[in-house]
Amino acid sequence: MAAEESQYLLAQPTSDAYLRVQNKKLYLATFAAVLGPLSFGFVLGYSSPAIPELRKINNPELRLDDNRASWFGSIVTLGAAAGGILGGCLVDKIGRKLSLMLCSVPYVSGYIVIISAQNIWMLYFGRILTGLASGITSLVVPVYISEISHTSVRGMLGSFVQLMVVTGILGAYIAGMALKWQWLAVLCSFPPCIMLLFMLFMPETPRFLLDQNKRAEAIAALQFLRGLYVDHEWECQQIEANAEEEGLSLFELKNPSVYRPLLIGVILMFLQQATGINAVMFYAETIFEDANFQDSRMASVVVGSIQVCFTAVAALIIDKTGRKVLLYVSGIIMALSTALFGFYFKMVLPSGNNSSNADLWFTLNSVSPGTETRLSWLAVVSLGLFVAGFALGWGPVPWLVMSEIFPLKARGISSGACVLTNWVMAFLVTKEFHDFVGFLTSYGTFWLFSAFCCLSVIFAAFYVPETKGQTLEQIEAYFRKS
Repeated sequence: MAAEESQYLLAQPTSDAYLRVQNKKLYLATFAAVLGPLSFGFVLGYSSPAIPELRKINNPELRLDDNRASWFGSIVTLGAAAGGILGGCLVDKIGRKLSLMLCSVPYVSGYIVIISAQNIWMLYFGRILTGLASGITSLVVPVYISEISHTSVRGMLGSFVQLMVVTGILGAYIAGMALKWQWLAVLCSFPPCIMLLFMLFMPETPRFLLDQNKRAEAIAALQFLRGLYVDHEWECQQIEANAEEEGLSLFELKNPSVYRPLLIGVILMFLQQATGINAVMFYAETIFEDANFQDSRMASVVVGSIQVCFTAVAALIIDKTGRKVLLYVSGIIMALSTALFGFYFKMVLPSGNNSSNADLWFTLNSVSPGTETRLSWLAVVSLGLFVAGFALGWGPVPWLVMSEIFPLKARGISSGACVLTNWVMAFLVTKEFHDFVGFLTSYGTFWLFSAFCCLSVIFAAFYVPETKGQTLEQIEAYFRKS
């Protein structure tokens, strides 16, 4: 690099300077961290290929019936909810890096328990352990990436969290087509082991180090992440100028600079699940079968591929369009697609099944054959639109915004509250979906999801701040002044 350019970078310690620094180590640190969400995705995707095999297994102690299968799939969310609470404590006590490295222990331990399971309770315990690790991961990784990234690429790198989650889900679907459930568990244990190896050589975040009064180590971390041609002292001063030495007390929860971003984060997580993503994914294989897709496993791969493609699109454009625009577009697409889902079920169900006693499992088996055939394309289009819309905005953006808006002293406990909200909602939607259908009918349930999608657009418009192009310190100052 020429001497003039070096002087310019030192004199201009802004995002413009960062744009001109090609620092591959920042992307290496991000890659190491997002191996956690990749592991998390494998946990979520594991149940889809494993459950059909476990239904047919000879051992009655391991064989899954409908009730056991339901718990095998959903109990992960309870472990993840607990992981959110634990992660909120760990991330502020021992740091972002060490918290992430410790996640590999319950990941691998959980898969070992599943592989060696002798009864259903061992399967459940293994799923809880992998869920616990997933909950910690879903909290720590967004915080880690947001704190090591500079403004110009923070949105893109933060979106890689959701991209790697859906990549892991797709990977589990594809691998499940070739591997038995035990060998699939072996494969799923590799990403957390690789994450542990990579993270050994990655730095702690400069913000956490400065919060611990480790200035020399923070400078060393910035040199690793930014390179040598950036004014590290200037960035440290900017972080320190906005840092508050005292810890978070319960009294400070009354402070608008603390409770406003906390409420925004919690409501974002609530709405992410209330839009009905788990319900729509629940219907996916049945809908494809009704549209004459004979291989339901291949249908899962198709859905997973749509998620990966549109999440990648979101990651590439989020720093140009901003967070709010993607939330608007995503919410509108999901509102329209869930409304179409409701219309589909309204049209295909006989009038006798349009009551509150309609059973989900018999919904699509009791339709008029001619009507079902004519409208099956509508269900497939609605499914594709919904998955694409969710992946474009309401999938990645809430996690990104969660990692950006909290003040440093409240980042751990606030992120823990958001993760807990997300996973408790995921569990409730997954477990209580049958009751919703029984009470509201199938079409009524999807119209309710459509209403929540509309509400999500309104909330994003009036209450979610635009964080594009702002440093974490500027975002914190915004809430402090407002």
